[in-house]
Amino acid sequence: MITLGKALNHGLRRALEDDPKVVIMGEDVGKLGGVFRITDGLQKDFGENRVIDTPLAEAGIIGTAVGLAIRGYRPVCEIQFDGFVFPAYNQIVAQVAKMHYRSQGKVRLPIVIRIPFGGGIGAVEHHSESPEAYFAHTPGLKVVSCSNPADAYSMIQQAIASDDPVIFFEPKRRYWEKGEVDLSSALPAATPLHSARIVRPGTAATLLAYGPMVRVALDAASAAAEDGRELEVIDLRSLSPIDYPVIFESVRRTGRAVVVHEAPGNVGLGAEIAARITEECFYSLEAPVLRVTGYDIPYPPARVEEEYLPDLDRVLDAVDRSFGW
Repeated sequence: MITLGKALNHGLRRALEDDPKVVIMGEDVGKLGGVFRITDGLQKDFGENRVIDTPLAEAGIIGTAVGLAIRGYRPVCEIQFDGFVFPAYNQIVAQVAKMHYRSQGKVRLPIVIRIPFGGGIGAVEHHSESPEAYFAHTPGLKVVSCSNPADAYSMIQQAIASDDPVIFFEPKRRYWEKGEVDLSSALPAATPLHSARIVRPGTAATLLAYGPMVRVALDAASAAAEDGRELEVIDLRSLSPIDYPVIFESVRRTGRAVVVHEAPGNVGLGAEIAARITEECFYSLEAPVLRVTGYDIPYPPARVEEEYLPDLDRVLDAVDRSFGW
């Protein structure tokens, strides 16, 4: 049993061992091992040329990674906190996302951009955000989010091995949660990087979640089971592309769907997923697709963040409303 944070550390270590072109770069990732200690010990073992402490300049980190990727390296960039990614946003959407298209397929940018995201840790302003929709909306980027240690270990290696740029969202409130991880091989037989997975089978309704909200959805399913409702929980894992066949098959069986995410509801991933389900599964639906999300406000101060974050009660309320139709 290891934590999600430690699983990421092991996955990064494996990637550095397997490919000398993999480099890690970011603010305090070296001697400190990252603010969450995800890169702890890696600079000591692989040297300052492979695990690079950068200046406090997110645009510079990503811009440098673009140049490295063009020259054949596989940079893994850490954005220290989700709210710090915006200085690098222009580099990501104007360069990282478009280089392959702009070069007519001649240039690939195998860059992984790691972003701790979401709330639940009582952080100050700019340290708890959910910016995933910005990147999922951008053609040319792959966007994924792990929710447990086993996926963290395999998905970070799969992302680094990918020839496409990958935005890798890590649920910071889950860094210390433990789970079983097979560390015996460099890249164990795992779910493909862009595949969703049913993490709890059920027949009454489908709960769709990713990252930090998967645990909330599972807790809600456990509570609903006490009332005789077996909810199916799907961990989306990939936010761009989204694995719609798994979603559609589940919703056609259950007839109901609730999408859960921390980000605000307006123009969020839940809205896109709800629209797609309605288009493809209309005659199977017993109720509208419902969303449980953060509110459409700036992320609140730490002392009231629990009022903002979707929780078990809000998810169960949405399930009740679905059954009320």
